[in-house]
Amino acid sequence: MKRLIEKGLMFGNLIHVDSPALIDRYNRALKHLTGKRTDLADFHIDISGYSPEVGEALGDHLYLNQGGVNRQFILLTTEQKSAPLLNASFSTSRDILKNFILDNEAQLFALTATDAVAGELVNSVFDVSEPARLFDIRRVVVEADTTAGTIRHAEHLARLVERFKAEDDAWFDDVLIAEMIGLAGKTGDVTRNPVKLKSAEYEQRNFWTAHFGGLYLFQDLDHPAVIASAGRDGLKDLPVKHVFDLGERNRIARFFELNDLVEPIVKARGLDAAAILRQKMDFIVIDAAAGAGLDLSDLDRTHMRRLARANADRLPPEYHGLNRLLNWAEGEGKWPRISSDDPAYFYTLRAADTGNRDLVNMLLAELTPLDVRQLFICHKDLFYRLFRDWPEAKKSYVADFLEREYQVDKAGARAALYGHEADMTGAEPTPPADDLIRRVGPWGAIARR
Repeated sequence: MKRLIEKGLMFGNLIHVDSPALIDRYNRALKHLTGKRTDLADFHIDISGYSPEVGEALGDHLYLNQGGVNRQFILLTTEQKSAPLLNASFSTSRDILKNFILDNEAQLFALTATDAVAGELVNSVFDVSEPARLFDIRRVVVEADTTAGTIRHAEHLARLVERFKAEDDAWFDDVLIAEMIGLAGKTGDVTRNPVKLKSAEYEQRNFWTAHFGGLYLFQDLDHPAVIASAGRDGLKDLPVKHVFDLGERNRIARFFELNDLVEPIVKARGLDAAAILRQKMDFIVIDAAAGAGLDLSDLDRTHMRRLARANADRLPPEYHGLNRLLNWAEGEGKWPRISSDDPAYFYTLRAADTGNRDLVNMLLAELTPLDVRQLFICHKDLFYRLFRDWPEAKKSYVADFLEREYQVDKAGARAALYGHEADMTGAEPTPPADDLIRRVGPWGAIARR
């Protein structure tokens, strides 16, 4: 994993905390939330304030995420909005924290100038010992305040000010006036500079959770389902009709189709489908060659083709299915029929332009683990777990590729692969020439078992 850290592919974009003032604020917040402190002279934090170094020193990497349900957080700076979220238990947590910071950026900037802001992502569930409890999570409320209670005091002062204005004899209430003066010393003039955070309440209906070996919960769809990475054992009495494991390819494909969650890469607007297919095929060649112990250094396009030809007998079915599709995309072959039984099927898809795009791309990454770029971009936790067991040659190739092709322009790479180009004409979309494709799916009717 060291090579990933050195290339900025792991623990990248963390915030470095090294000033005595910030460390003191962090410790006050840490004490406030957990009763613990750190003696480290410097460390790095993610968007939630979690630090790998502090977790190591405390011997507890869940010190801000006990039970993996209601994540606590420490904000030292609004710059944390660009940091990743490590050890995530829910796919929605980072977006919730980022949106909270963006929605309250001016207020949080002022508050963190003198103190840390500590808080918690609160939902109605405190224990998920049973899978069914996950369905009780409907919304997440962000509760936050400084360690000195600035927001709490400001709200109290604001109520006292309203009382002072409303009561006729308030000028003679020495106790009320004294309390107002005392609170004003802590909060400043709340009438001119209100210290208040916007309501931070977020829906959490469709999400991934690390609990129970990894579950994708799609509740808010016309055809809801749960997809279980570790299998369906133990997943009883769930309030959905359909629970699939990753091996039930036909059913997952049908679920995608019924809910219009995916689109074929070759039909995506503004996408260089041939280039993406070739890159996916390259990753598959690399996996096969690395498994055979071959040298993978200094590979260019010519070397990659030569490597594929020399190891054709080692290449899995995924490669051959993608190759047939690539031939069609480049006008050199007939339209291939790739059913959901074909190992290449999910490699030919990406998420459609819906509110569940990121979650679907995350699931597709788990269904297509040989596509290491999608795996890294869309499901980093799984990427890191799989990376540990790869042959050294594959580790080196993938780390170098991601540093060279992804790190230099992350936003551009994401937009090119997963963005959706709008139709600028304003006209209705033109249906595919083959109406059968439109009626039964990108590759034909999906087989049903």
